[in-house]
Amino acid sequence: MNLVLKGDKALLYLNEGVERRSLAAAEELAFPDLEPFLRGMREEALRFRIQLPPEWIVTRNLSLPSQARSNLRQVIRYEMDRLTPFNPDQVYYDYRLFEGGKSDRLHMELVLCRREPLQRWLGSLKAAGIPVERIAWPKAWPLANLLPEELRPRRGGRLVSFGSLLTLTALILTAVTLVGPVWQKTETHAELDRELNRLKGQATEVNKLREAIDAAHKGSVAVLERKSSQAAMIDLLRELTDRLPDGTWVENLEFQGNEVQIRGESTQSAALIGLLENAPAFSGVSFRSPVTQGRNSERERFHIGFTFSQVPEGS
Repeated sequence: MNLVLKGDKALLYLNEGVERRSLAAAEELAFPDLEPFLRGMREEALRFRIQLPPEWIVTRNLSLPSQARSNLRQVIRYEMDRLTPFNPDQVYYDYRLFEGGKSDRLHMELVLCRREPLQRWLGSLKAAGIPVERIAWPKAWPLANLLPEELRPRRGGRLVSFGSLLTLTALILTAVTLVGPVWQKTETHAELDRELNRLKGQATEVNKLREAIDAAHKGSVAVLERKSSQAAMIDLLRELTDRLPDGTWVENLEFQGNEVQIRGESTQSAALIGLLENAPAFSGVSFRSPVTQGRNSERERFHIGFTFSQVPEGS
C-alpha cells in the first residue's frame, strides 16, 4: 500500500498490478477508518510505502574524499551538521553515488527530509501495528529509501512444525552442553580482536577524512575571502570615481584591511575632505600630511586617509 502525504492530509492507495486503487483519505492522526480496508489482507499487502510531498525534500550535491567509500553512510551522518543546516537526529536521509569524475573524490546526491512532520504519521502506523518499509518522494531513484535500516521491517522466514522445532532445540542444547564453554570463550576472544581491529581502522579513516575535509574547508574560506577582498576594492574604486572632482589625479592608493590612504594632485584639494565625508562608506576622513603646491603645476599635492566600510545593498 502507498500512503501519499499532502501536508496534513494523506491519500491511501492499494497497488493492483500496474494500477492503483484509491481507498481512503485521512485528515486525522488515528486510523480507525482504515480498518475495513486492512481487515483480511495478507501481511505483504500491509507493508506501507510512504510518499512525501516534493516540498518536504531537500537535495544537495556533495563531493567527499574517496577514503570515505567503505563507511560512507556513517561519514555523512558524522558530517551532517557541516554539510547541511541540520544535525543527524533531525533528518532522515539517503544518497546515491555518481560514477565518473576524479578517482580521488566521491560525487553524490544527498536527499533528506526533516523527521518532525513525519513522526506523527509513523507513530500512528506503528500504534496500528502497520509496518512501514519505505519512505520515498516523487521522481526518487528506484532503490531510494529515506527510512533508516533499523526502522525497516524484517522479512519473516519459513515456519517449522512444532515437532521439528523440539528436535532442533534438543540437538542445539546437546551441542551447547558439550562444546559450548570452549567454543564460546574462543569465539569471544576472536570477535573482540576483530572488533578492535575494525575500530582501529575506522578511527584512522575518520581522522584522514577529517583532515581532508578541514583542508578543503580552509581552501574554500580562502577563496571566499579573496573574492570578498576583490569586491571591496571594486566598491572602493567606484566610490572614489564618483566622489573625486574633475582636476584630481590619484597617483597612489593603499588599501589594507579597512584603512585606505590616497596620494595625488588636485586643483580642489581643500574641498576633497568634504566630498569624501559625504560617502556613507567612508569615515574618519582627514589629511595625513599638509597640502603642498605641485612643481610647475597649478595643482596641489595631497595625502588623505580614511576608513572604508562596505554599505549593504539597499541602504
